[in-house]
Amino acid sequence: MQMITEVLRLPSPAPRPQSLAFDGQTLWMGSIATNRVYEIDPVRWTVRAETQAPGPIWGMTVVGDELRAIVGEENDDLRSILPLVPGHGFRLQQRIPCPENTGSQLAYDGDRLYVSQWYNKRILSLDEHGHVGTVIPTPRGICGQVIVSGVFYILNTDDEDSDDYYITRIDARHTTLQTEDVAKVPFAARSLAYDGQRFWTNHREQHEIIAFTV
Repeated sequence: MQMITEVLRLPSPAPRPQSLAFDGQTLWMGSIATNRVYEIDPVRWTVRAETQAPGPIWGMTVVGDELRAIVGEENDDLRSILPLVPGHGFRLQQRIPCPENTGSQLAYDGDRLYVSQWYNKRILSLDEHGHVGTVIPTPRGICGQVIVSGVFYILNTDDEDSDDYYITRIDARHTTLQTEDVAKVPFAARSLAYDGQRFWTNHREQHEIIAFTV
């Protein structure tokens, strides 16, 4: 199986970058070291703004003019989905608990949110109230996901302490689920975003953000 082709490897503006999302012009990154979201200009590689979160930001996606983030709150790291309005911050009163209080990554298809559960190896669709709809099984634990042209691309692994990570394509639009590994990632990556041409991920423990193609 082919390896990903790295296009850029850049220093993260904050240590331990965990979550990523791309809105067409801006790369959003959430750090679990600072519990802040960074608005990054991907061309100049400068930070335009920062937003404090109420806990670690594990996953993030763009929903219209806003973002949604999985945030771990309180001492038990209970996971909730919170709206983030650029320039205004998190709307704490609009939190939606993650199903079973667990979730690692988010994606949005223009209609529904999709939250992944790493250790349960599945993706759950959610309505605006957090009710679970479709359940999509995955071959491994999910540490990144994004929807491209109606198809899931997930970053996944059987062993999070190894360097055996995969980019897997999942087409759930048909009666039979279509799953295919399309590339290997040779480092412990976290999160997945797409800018229309390239995928983005984090080499979290090296404090780096990587753009790549498959």
